[in-house]
Amino acid sequence: MAHLSIVGWLTLRPRTVPWVPAANLEPLATIRAELAHGLSWDAVQHLGGSVLLLAPLGVLLPLSAGRLNVSPLVSLTRTVFAGAMIALAIELLQSGVPGRVPDIDSVLLGALGVALVHLAVVPGARSRLRRRYEHVGDTTPRIPRVGVARQADVLTGSRTYL
Repeated sequence: MAHLSIVGWLTLRPRTVPWVPAANLEPLATIRAELAHGLSWDAVQHLGGSVLLLAPLGVLLPLSAGRLNVSPLVSLTRTVFAGAMIALAIELLQSGVPGRVPDIDSVLLGALGVALVHLAVVPGARSRLRRRYEHVGDTTPRIPRVGVARQADVLTGSRTYL
C-alpha cells in the first residue's frame, strides 16, 4: 500500500509545463521515438523510470497472496495482469491531471517491469520457502482422543422452560 501511495504521489501530481504533448495511444511509439536518436541518458531515464516505477509489484503482489504451491505460469500471468491494470488505472487517472498526458507505452513498460522482477525473484524465493517448510506439510497434528462427556442436566429442579 505504501508503494502504491508513493507511485500515486509521483504520477498524479499536477505539473506546471509550458506545453503538453498529445496523448500517445499508439503502442511502442514513445519507445521508438526515444530510441530513434540513439541510446542517450535521457532515453534511459525515461524508459528505465517507467520500467522501475511499478517493478516492486512483481514481488509485492505474489507476496500478498501468500501462496507457496502455485503454478509459476499462473502466478506470472496473474501478477503481470494486475500490474498492467494498475498501470492502466494510473494512466486513465492522469488524463484528468493538469500537465500529465496518458501514454500507452507507460502501461507496457510498467507491465514489463513487473514481469522482469517477478521472473527474477519470485520462483527462486518460492522454491527456497518450499524447501524450508516441506517438513511442515507432511505431518498432520494429532490430538489425543477425548471421550464424550456425560450429559449434564443443566436445568435442575422442576423448572421447565418449554
